[in-house]
Amino acid sequence: MSSTDAAPTEPIRLADPDEFDDRVADGVVLVDFHADWCGPCQMMEPAVEAVASDTDATVLKVDVDEHQGLAGEYGVQSIPTLLVFADGELADRMVGAQTEDALAGAIEEHTA
Repeated sequence: MSSTDAAPTEPIRLADPDEFDDRVADGVVLVDFHADWCGPCQMMEPAVEAVASDTDATVLKVDVDEHQGLAGEYGVQSIPTLLVFADGELADRMVGAQTEDALAGAIEEHTA
C-alpha cells in the first residue's frame, strides 16, 4: 500500500479466497479467522472494528466455514485466530479472544 492509500476504516470480509494473497501483500494486515456461530469471535467484534478504524492496518475477516482451505493452509485449529501480516509475510499469530489493546499492540510492532 503506498503512502497515499489509506487503510479501510472497516473490516473487509473476504469473498474470494483467490484474493487473499493480494489483500495481505502490502502494509500491515490483521486477518481475523472467525465464524458467525463462535461466541468469542462475536465478543471480539467491537475490538476488531476499533482496530480497523483506529489504526493504519487493514483488517481482513475470513469466515472459516466459507474458506476452510485457507484456514487449513494457515493452521487455524481454533477460532478466533488472528494473524498479522507485514508486507505479505506472516509476522504474528494470536489464538483465542484478544483485547483491543493486544490487537493494536501487535499491529504497532509491525507498523513502520
